[in-house]
Amino acid sequence: MRRRPRSASRILAEQRSELRQKTLSELGQCFRQFIPTQVLEQSDSGLSSRRRLFTKENTFWAFFSQVLEADRGCREVVRKLQALCASQSKPLPSSSTAAYCQARARLDATSLEHIFAHTAKLGRTDSPGDKLNGRRVVVVDGTGLSLPDTAANQRAWPQRANQKPGCGFPQAALCACFCLASGTLLSYRVGNKKSAELPLLREQWDTFEPGDIFLGDKGFCSYYDVWAFQERGVDSVVTLARRTPVAEAESVKVLGENDRLIRWSKPAHRQAANYSHAQWADSPDTLLLRQIKVTVKQPGFRATTFHLITTLLDAEAYPASDIADLYLQRWDVELFFRDIKTTLGMDVLRCKTPAMVSKEIQMYFIAYNAIRHLMNQAAQEQNLSRRRLSFKGSVQALRHWETHFNQAKINGAEQARLLRRLIESIAEYTTPHRPGRREPRVRKRRPKNYQLMTAPRLEMSEIPHRSQYRASTA
Repeated sequence: MRRRPRSASRILAEQRSELRQKTLSELGQCFRQFIPTQVLEQSDSGLSSRRRLFTKENTFWAFFSQVLEADRGCREVVRKLQALCASQSKPLPSSSTAAYCQARARLDATSLEHIFAHTAKLGRTDSPGDKLNGRRVVVVDGTGLSLPDTAANQRAWPQRANQKPGCGFPQAALCACFCLASGTLLSYRVGNKKSAELPLLREQWDTFEPGDIFLGDKGFCSYYDVWAFQERGVDSVVTLARRTPVAEAESVKVLGENDRLIRWSKPAHRQAANYSHAQWADSPDTLLLRQIKVTVKQPGFRATTFHLITTLLDAEAYPASDIADLYLQRWDVELFFRDIKTTLGMDVLRCKTPAMVSKEIQMYFIAYNAIRHLMNQAAQEQNLSRRRLSFKGSVQALRHWETHFNQAKINGAEQARLLRRLIESIAEYTTPHRPGRREPRVRKRRPKNYQLMTAPRLEMSEIPHRSQYRASTA
């Protein structure tokens, strides 16, 4: 019996079905061990239930791939999809980004939160070695993010008060907790310009487990928080701030040179914070703490001496030199933020609504944790220190390996071989060991001599002779 020829519409439907079965970013093969794929399965009803070209799984991996790209635009994803279709001799989809943007909006925030929480939990198991007597060290710090200047973003994250309307950008405050050993991002909270770091940290107390060590700078030196962490079985190591160091004559016990036990009296007034008067009244009148004076012998550093406050009172189990070395490792959190904001490009976000901004932040953190887990896997297999591996080098390797994972015909064995070679490539790119290296926060390249924006663009008058204007570098 002669077979009836297929119609053009049926051929197109079959081609679309084949394309839907292939993720837009085959780098998902690298990260499926870190990302729960069941969360990305297509639902039978509700959001993303129709058999669209941008399925839930396709959209997630397209979004994931987008944050890895140097351009990071939505059109980059559409162009990648067109290239994938061309490699498989299929009709090219539309160049419009509307379908992809609508698919990103359909991604539910709950699924992204579940995926991020899963990547954060993996940070407890892939820590290459301990930092202080086998105890996990959680380092905390805050940073800021710049957002697109839209009315919705301005309402959620207002710009600075000293900037005129139309001349600034919405600013978001971010406080994050990292595992110091693995570099994994464990939790985070986002606030606006009025959000201080300490209240944002208090919203993340569930991140800490009994036996952890909290490591923070002077911005987290708080009587109430040191006591609250101690009540949860978490020890603290922070820089002394807003208090005069206790002299040797007033100390409870001298443990060694520049190392003493002290009594920290409760402040007379409750600081403005997000805890109640009853909670403040429950805190003790004094705390028994340990004060360590650290002298920086490396020339060129901003501070020559500073004092640490810690609840690690056993001088034999935790020598002063070990605690001082632990605090010097606190600089790693600045490098973690640099990896996220500079290398991945999260410093300036792109989404124009608060809901999509939240999803964009979640996706950046999911991608960051996935890359960290891949780096830690490479470090363990090659018996290397996590600190010696380059995050930027790993991202560069992923960007170039993705084109090979996206080949039209590639089987499971070939994918496994490429993944193995990718891990080897990540392990080969190591950074030099340069202890005590000084990196001043300065800019070498001078900005262009454009005048600064002091009024909305439509009301701005340009200086005729630009060469006579010297833009401020402040």
